[in-house]
Amino acid sequence: MTEDAHALVRLLQLASPALPIGAYSYSQGLEWAVEAGTVRDAAGAKTWIGDLLVHVQAEGEAAVLARLCAAGELGDWPAFARWNAWFRASRECAELLAETLQMGGSLAKLLADLNVLDEAAKTAFAANSPIVLPAAFALAARAFGVPADAAVAGYLWSWLENQVLAAIKLVPLGQVAGQKLLLALGGQVPAAAARARSLPDDDLTSFAPGLALASIRHETQYSRLFRS
Repeated sequence: MTEDAHALVRLLQLASPALPIGAYSYSQGLEWAVEAGTVRDAAGAKTWIGDLLVHVQAEGEAAVLARLCAAGELGDWPAFARWNAWFRASRECAELLAETLQMGGSLAKLLADLNVLDEAAKTAFAANSPIVLPAAFALAARAFGVPADAAVAGYLWSWLENQVLAAIKLVPLGQVAGQKLLLALGGQVPAAAARARSLPDDDLTSFAPGLALASIRHETQYSRLFRS
């Protein structure tokens, strides 16, 4: 197996729904959007998820991941700590903070159980506890030899797939409709990944009041399929 093929296999492992970190249990406000009637069909789901991909993921979460990956590759642990803290502080509500800390902690435990971390990565995990999901993913990519640009694209795809799976359950949509969403929105992942990597540090943003309000309202939603 070539080095590139090996990195691809490991990236697929990290981006897989089978990764046991609980990503399937969160809707990131989509459940409230369906309850409120904001998302009613496939077209509404495409708009909601597509807007989050472009305006939230590309300019915030994935952009932080790109910097965390670069810091991990260079061994720049002060920068790694700074971006981990930045992202943790940027979570607008209890649900979004709990989500990233739970999944980040679960991924950290998984990597420890797999025994794939070198001493520098182990030290970084310990020094940055509680660790957010993008930081844990960056260290996983480092351990598996996945380049930063591929890691960002894989992270975005994993997020997108989980959002579409949530829409299939909540709207509800059929499996074919879900695949059509992945086909359409997946085509935007390369541009979103490029945006995340090229965005100047001062332009990173977590300003997404619609998502924050949806997530806040989901915390007290009477009937929920997804975790809060």
